[in-house]
Amino acid sequence: MFSIVPVTSVFRRAFPLSCLAKSPTQKIVSFPSWYSNQSAKEMKIDVIPALQDNYMYLLTDPKTNQAAIVDPVEPEKVLAAVNNRKVDLTTVITTHHHWDHAGGNDKLVGMVSKKLKVYGGDERIGSLTEKLSGGEEFNIGSLVIKSLATPCHTSGHICYFVSDPNSQESAVVFTGDTLFLGGCGRFFEGTPAQMYNALCNILGKLPSSTRVYCGHEYSASNLIFAIHVEPDNVDIQKKLEWVKKQRANRLVTVPSTIAEELSYNPFMRVNTNNVRKHTGKKSGIEAMGYLREEKNNFKAKA
Repeated sequence: MFSIVPVTSVFRRAFPLSCLAKSPTQKIVSFPSWYSNQSAKEMKIDVIPALQDNYMYLLTDPKTNQAAIVDPVEPEKVLAAVNNRKVDLTTVITTHHHWDHAGGNDKLVGMVSKKLKVYGGDERIGSLTEKLSGGEEFNIGSLVIKSLATPCHTSGHICYFVSDPNSQESAVVFTGDTLFLGGCGRFFEGTPAQMYNALCNILGKLPSSTRVYCGHEYSASNLIFAIHVEPDNVDIQKKLEWVKKQRANRLVTVPSTIAEELSYNPFMRVNTNNVRKHTGKKSGIEAMGYLREEKNNFKAKA
C-alpha cells in the first residue's frame, strides 16, 4: 500500500494529457506526494506523482543508500523526497526527452552540489551525460539497471529493468510512455512494428513477476478502452473496479506486473483471438496499428 507524506510542490501543466516537448504555460496547482512502503532489505521505490498525471520514481538501494530519480520533472519535489528519505542521490534516469519527463533535468542538476550522472537514449534530453542505445548496464549501489531500447513513442525512448542480484525479490521495470497500466503510448516518432517489438518481444518477455512502473496515471481510461476491445474479459473488469477504488481514495495504481498486463492490456494481447477478432487484422503488428488509431479517437460512453 501507499502512505501520504506531506511534500509541498507547485507546477505548471498544459492540456492535452499527452506528452509535451516544451514547457507548458498553465495555472499553478498543488498536489501531495504518495510514497510506497517496502521492507528495509528490499530495493525501495518511492512513487512521486507530478504535474497533473505524471509519475516520478525515487529508486534506492538500501544496502548503500544510493538513489536514482526517474524522470524528475519537478526538481523541488524530488529534493524534498530525497531529504525526507535521507538518501544519497547520484543518478538521473530519463525515459525520453518530452518536457513532462526530462524537463526538470537541467534545474535538478543545477540545484545539487555534487555531479549527477544523467542517463538517457536521446541527445534531446537535458544535461545528458550517459547516452544509451539499449543493452547497457549500470549500477545504483548493488542494484543492476539494464537499458531496454523501446523506440516508438519517441525515437530514443529507453525502458529500465532493475534487479538485485543478491535478493529473491521481483525485478522492476520503468516503462515511461511505452507501456502504461492497461495501455501504451502514442506512436509520435515510430511505427506499429516498433511498438509491437517493444511490448511483445521485449517487455512482454520479461519475467512475469516483474513490477511495472509507468510514466502516467492513465489506468482508468486505458481499462475502459480495454473493456471496449474485450467486453467479456473478467481480468479487465476486476482491474478497472480496483483502479476506480484506488483513484477515489487518491491512491496510485502502480505498479502492475508483466503477468497482469498480459491478461488485460489489449496492446500486449494483439496475438490473442479476442483482440484479433475485434480488430479484424491477421497479424499482431496490424492489430497494434489498428488499436492505437482506435484508442486515439476513442471516447468512453457516459
